[in-house]
Amino acid sequence: MNSKNKKIVLHQMWTTKSMVLMIFMLFLSAGMFAQGKKQVSGTVYDNTGNVLPGASIIEVGTKNGTTTDFDGKFTLEVAVGGSIEVSFIGSTNQKVQITASTQPNLEIRLQNDGYLLSEVQVVAVGYGTQKKSDLTGAISTVGADDLVKGTISSTEQVLQGKVAGLNVIRPSGDPSAGSSLRLRGGTSLTASNSPLIVVDGIAGVDINVVQPSDIKSVDVLKDASATAIYGSRGANGVIIITTKSGTKGVSIVYNGMSSIGYVSNHLDLLSANQWRAHIRETGNMDAVDYGANTDWQKELEQTAISQSHTLSINSGKADSGFRTSISYLDNQGVIKTTGLERLSANVNAYQYLGDNKDVKFDTGLFANIDKWHPLDYRIFERSYNLNPTIPVYDANGEFTSVGGTIYENPVEILTNRKVDNQRHRLLGYFKTEVKFLNDFQAVANISLEHNAMKGSTYKPSYAVMEGRTEDGYAQKTYAEYTNAQGELYVNYSKVFDKHSISALAGYSYLENIYQGFGAQRSGFVTDEFSYNNLGAGYNYRLGDVYSYKGKSNLVSFYARANYNYDGKYLLTGTVRRDGSSRFGENNKWGVFPSASAAWRISNEEFMSSAKDWLGNLKLRVGYGVTGNQDGIGEYKSLSILGVGNDSYYDPATGTWSLAYSPKQNPNPDLKWESTEQLNVGVDFSLFDRVTGSFEWYSKTTKDLLYTYEVPQPPYLVGNMLANVGEMSNKGVELTLNADIIKGDKFTWDANVTLGHNVQKIEKLSNTTYETDVIYSGSLHGLAGMSGQYSQIIAEGYPVGTFWGFQNAGLDADGKMLYVNAAGEKVLGDALVDADKKDLGNIQPDLTLGIGMNFTYGNFDLGISGYGMFGQKALNATNMMLNDPNRLPAYNVPDDFLNSGITSAPKYSDYWIEDASFFRLQTLSIGYTLPLKYKGSKLRLYLMGENLAVFTSYKGVDPEIGLNAQDGSDQSGLAAPGIDKYNNYPRPTTVSVGLNFTLNN
Repeated sequence: MNSKNKKIVLHQMWTTKSMVLMIFMLFLSAGMFAQGKKQVSGTVYDNTGNVLPGASIIEVGTKNGTTTDFDGKFTLEVAVGGSIEVSFIGSTNQKVQITASTQPNLEIRLQNDGYLLSEVQVVAVGYGTQKKSDLTGAISTVGADDLVKGTISSTEQVLQGKVAGLNVIRPSGDPSAGSSLRLRGGTSLTASNSPLIVVDGIAGVDINVVQPSDIKSVDVLKDASATAIYGSRGANGVIIITTKSGTKGVSIVYNGMSSIGYVSNHLDLLSANQWRAHIRETGNMDAVDYGANTDWQKELEQTAISQSHTLSINSGKADSGFRTSISYLDNQGVIKTTGLERLSANVNAYQYLGDNKDVKFDTGLFANIDKWHPLDYRIFERSYNLNPTIPVYDANGEFTSVGGTIYENPVEILTNRKVDNQRHRLLGYFKTEVKFLNDFQAVANISLEHNAMKGSTYKPSYAVMEGRTEDGYAQKTYAEYTNAQGELYVNYSKVFDKHSISALAGYSYLENIYQGFGAQRSGFVTDEFSYNNLGAGYNYRLGDVYSYKGKSNLVSFYARANYNYDGKYLLTGTVRRDGSSRFGENNKWGVFPSASAAWRISNEEFMSSAKDWLGNLKLRVGYGVTGNQDGIGEYKSLSILGVGNDSYYDPATGTWSLAYSPKQNPNPDLKWESTEQLNVGVDFSLFDRVTGSFEWYSKTTKDLLYTYEVPQPPYLVGNMLANVGEMSNKGVELTLNADIIKGDKFTWDANVTLGHNVQKIEKLSNTTYETDVIYSGSLHGLAGMSGQYSQIIAEGYPVGTFWGFQNAGLDADGKMLYVNAAGEKVLGDALVDADKKDLGNIQPDLTLGIGMNFTYGNFDLGISGYGMFGQKALNATNMMLNDPNRLPAYNVPDDFLNSGITSAPKYSDYWIEDASFFRLQTLSIGYTLPLKYKGSKLRLYLMGENLAVFTSYKGVDPEIGLNAQDGSDQSGLAAPGIDKYNNYPRPTTVSVGLNFTLNN
């Protein structure tokens, strides 16, 4: 081929290529023009792989934007050829170019820019989440790593000392005993004072349905501006628990622990040799020496061997995933026969549908079974009473039995009874989330909670007390309750320019059904049946069989709106309208509003010079009204008939029948207790090391419920439940977190929480219902004190105020002297009621929680403790033991012999002690062995619990219960702050454990 022909061919080839290129560019341009806009979706993660809810996505150069949802996902329509900018507080902004070939499901990872991560936290606020930096209410967050670790048998223990203003009081070492929760003081005289528990969006559930190992985070809503979204159930605060759910990737986690527990503190009573020495010294001819050396307290005790195991499996992909866990706890008590055995399981799963993942399904199921043996708390009184020379067993190997009042053998009481209890808990939910119209999200959530408890008791015919007197006694009980709830709400969220708005509107329906029955029988010719054949008992009595059932409904409408301008000015408003079947006819509906605002001062231009040391400064103000309907109960507003004590003769049947008579007056005005609360808070961060918050609050509870005496006539019954009283709580709180040292090999961080609350009864009476004082703190059951009360509830005083005589020491004969109203010293028999005065109260002046964590290389060390200061407690145990009439038949404390007391004890401030304490809660040291396989790791640790208590209190433990003596959070005012033979010792525990994580 000549050169001319070659040129022609090359020209033709170039022309063909040019034409092809031009055609391709034309089609590409046409495609770009035709597409114009492209819908982009994706998920935003942090540098550790966790999703980032609330991240901002803005189309560069426009006002078009959105935010990521709770799962870090977003959808936005943007121009092809443009770009989006993704930002999140605490992370470096990232831009992503959008082309025609951009995949629909982006994965964007933001890197931490060093800003304090506390501001980046996502907080549950009720029916949604917010960034902590955007909060306007008083909310404290505790992550899974910061929760209390150890041998936890009651889930609320994980928050002990972790939240300023939240008191978690567990007055008993019994593994089956619960705790009392108080947030910013109590708000009721007759209802529960515990915060509302919300688990994964399900309100009002039993906190122990969730196990500590399944908790991801806990958010505590303190003020009314945060809790008003829960209306008539939010007056005592709200604790929102978010559990661990399926996340991207595959992992297997095992946590195991074994522990040994022992009693480290006893009442210091006379030993057998001390008792004998005293008898020789006094020459008491009535004393009987039975020849033994018995420590009755230690005879009841054992070394507790406990173990816990948890296995969880996580598997997650972009569109679906699940997490499941199973746990086993065998927590043996330090008192023989006691303990708690729990088997629990949890499974949750999620599934996305649609190309843009606009539909999401969530489902979860929690279940556990508890088994335990309830304790007869009378054993403690008997163990303090018995002569230490009495042997546990007699010469025939039988339990020694010595006649006398409250002188039964406590080991026999502990041994010769069979008490078996079981509790089943179940919580299931199904949630659907649908995104529509870009900025809207609809959520439907249905749930069912079912709790059931059954008890079985048998006291054989050879058992002292009830067994012998009844010829055997058997009882079976069953109780259950079911909460069925449905929620439907819609969220709207929009970002434009410097403005961000979000809104929520929803509807809720709750149905609660409770029921139960029981049966008992005595008079068994054989003990072989135990509690399994009640029909074999030949003694029939009225009341041997009973049953009950009740139902209530709650219907609610609620709404919330949030506005954020330029990250500086934030506003939140909420309102809830509740209608309850518990309320009276004239008050079927209640409205609970709130409003709050925040100003992030540190974002202002005039604060730019402080950026080097002031990372954040935000001022918050909130006000709201919440309610408490727990004190009403079902059917309390209605007239009720019940079986009376009278009977009548029915001539038609020729039989006698029990008559029904009025048992309750109707009250159509009955309603919820309402709490108004004003909160002012400041959030701050300093030097990139210290974060904290300071809160001041003032809350007033009105329409307090109490049962008042009413005249007959016109009323058929002599008392009525009514809304009358008023109570105030005012206080301050401080939370501090500090990264003291942040080195490559060595780190040291610390946290401190402080709370101060002052409570006062403002009002107890009105023109219709009147009372001067309510007596509480019953001393019934203590020798010589039947019908006496140790406390009053009266205007101008806090709940739990001790009211009695002021002690003035001893006279020359060892008799107690007291101060009368005139200021004179007199003997006890010269006192009158007018001589009584305020002797202090059970409310602490200060609560403290402290924790520190250290790491050095692969080693870690953790310390935590908590304390309460300024509260008083009545050591009624000590009051009864320091009686000169007890010797020689009963035992006494060591120091009684040198006390010089010669008169029988009388209730006075002599027996009221300062119950301030600080408890070294946990001390742990661990070593983490990193494994080479995809970030898997193995951690071994040694932990001590309850290692030391610093207190001047003379009893077994200064942490005294606020309500029922067994530590349960029952309503009412049975015996707050009174140590009355309720001395199940809190064990000191040493544990070894391992945590193993396998990632794939």
